[in-house]
Amino acid sequence: MAEGRWMKKFLTLLFVLSLGACQPAETPAPESAAFALSFSAAASPETLDGRLLLLLSKDDSSEPRFQVRPGVDAVQMFGMNVDGLAPGEAVILDDSVFGYPHDSLADVPPGEYFVQAVLHKYDTFTLGNGKIVKLPMDQGEGQQWESSPGNLYSEPRMLSVTATSLPVPIVLDQVIESIVPPEDTEFVKHIKIKSEMLSEFWGRDMFLGAHVLLPAGFDEHPEARYPLAVFHGHFPADFAGFRTEPPDANLECVRNERDNVSCYNRIRQQEAYDFYQQWTGPDMPRMLIIQVQHANPYYDDSYAVNSASMGPYGDAITYELIPHIEEQFRGIGAGWARFLYGGSTGGWEAFGVQVLYPDEFNGTFAACPDSLDFRHYSATNIYENQNAYRMIGAFNTVERPAYRDYLGNISVTMEDENHMELVIGDKSRSGGQWDAWEAVYSPMGADGYPMRIWDKKTGEIDHEVAAYWKENYDMRHILERDWETLGPKLTGKLHVFVGDMDNFHLNNAVYLLEDFLENTSDPYYDGFIDYGDRQEHCWNGDQENPNYISRLRYNTMYIPRILDRLLTTAPAGADVTSWRY
Repeated sequence: MAEGRWMKKFLTLLFVLSLGACQPAETPAPESAAFALSFSAAASPETLDGRLLLLLSKDDSSEPRFQVRPGVDAVQMFGMNVDGLAPGEAVILDDSVFGYPHDSLADVPPGEYFVQAVLHKYDTFTLGNGKIVKLPMDQGEGQQWESSPGNLYSEPRMLSVTATSLPVPIVLDQVIESIVPPEDTEFVKHIKIKSEMLSEFWGRDMFLGAHVLLPAGFDEHPEARYPLAVFHGHFPADFAGFRTEPPDANLECVRNERDNVSCYNRIRQQEAYDFYQQWTGPDMPRMLIIQVQHANPYYDDSYAVNSASMGPYGDAITYELIPHIEEQFRGIGAGWARFLYGGSTGGWEAFGVQVLYPDEFNGTFAACPDSLDFRHYSATNIYENQNAYRMIGAFNTVERPAYRDYLGNISVTMEDENHMELVIGDKSRSGGQWDAWEAVYSPMGADGYPMRIWDKKTGEIDHEVAAYWKENYDMRHILERDWETLGPKLTGKLHVFVGDMDNFHLNNAVYLLEDFLENTSDPYYDGFIDYGDRQEHCWNGDQENPNYISRLRYNTMYIPRILDRLLTTAPAGADVTSWRY
């Protein structure tokens, strides 16, 4: 019996071994494309920190770095951090590096691509609170990584992207040149001051700038003191929309595809020249208009409010920059004589600054403002939704849209835009729109960077961070929460314009704002909210002209309304005459 049991075990073992012998030998994983990226000593003799980007395009009509966009027309890109990278030292970018729209190099179809690499350089900041962060300092370009002076890049070339055992070498040997600042003219002056508040926060000298448009007759009327209008918006290289010469007769036409308009560059020049003629004509009220330069290590502007991660930009602009300009250019220097307007980012700034600094300004005209109620943060309710990228049901999920046209056609999703930003920079460092909002609205994390409102890869929302946003930057909530004290200070000051088919769904938040304002009577807000039928971003209140014209006329649209409010609200004894020549 014992011998029989032994024989049975032996035969079983023999059978198992024979099965193993029939299995194929383990094969190595298939090779994938990879690149060896380095920069030359001629481009930089120093070690560098930053974000290394690799761009692949099928279009060789322009450099890939200028083709980056989300959605159906996206180019392929990958991004990785480098710390202390030395000249000539190669780093391997392979299929483990996150990309967009394909997550991995292994997913990119083999073929010929127009390839370019860019190194977006980071500086090290030791913040006033002691935290150390690495961020891209603006170099005068308005926080645009693809054109930021000092960034390194490679000449684009056509390469075969296929599985290989040897990484393809790419050398970044080009440097983006410095930007020449604009010169002062008769009407436009350029101001730059060191901000003590911001310098203390950032742990290094930080500056604020502005382009100041002077009224006609400024030098001829030294006794005049002027009202001030703050025209908020994205980073202005110079005072936008003002031109003292007729359109260039030899200007080559450039078509505006978005609006299906030919020679839009010529239209822009004509509108800018028309504004100059009105500005110097007899019917235009004399005042100062400024456009603020407040690009920072996170975005092309600061949103003009105080922020845990960006610093006290609201106070610095309101209490350092504006008084400096008013003193130098004979501003009246009082809240009743200051006004705000702008569109999109500038629309949010114009509205938010009026709400948060109610006594310092006498009215806001906010066009197509970024979300004023985070229950409609684009297509996401950050308080109730679990995921920013998808609507999730029991058996299916549907992607949330980010961009639509006036007919409702979707071309970009929330995930598209956020994944593209994550490739360009982690820790809110992409310089993109979603990261900018995060840098402004979020509390600072333990690592010194803004806390994520949602997981950038998955879209899962952090509702504790959302609660912080609500109490500090949700304008509709703040108005409702504090209306007892804010209402009397804001009566007659709030004016909002938005198209009801805004490309970024910004009209949805305005509906909620209107619900509160129109149903509150103690006191009634006594302003107005206006909608443009089937109008896209950035409609600003003109019911007579197409959007591509009216968005070039912010100044001429709002200055007459500012004059009306000035003359009806000026306190007794105020100067309403010296500037009315």
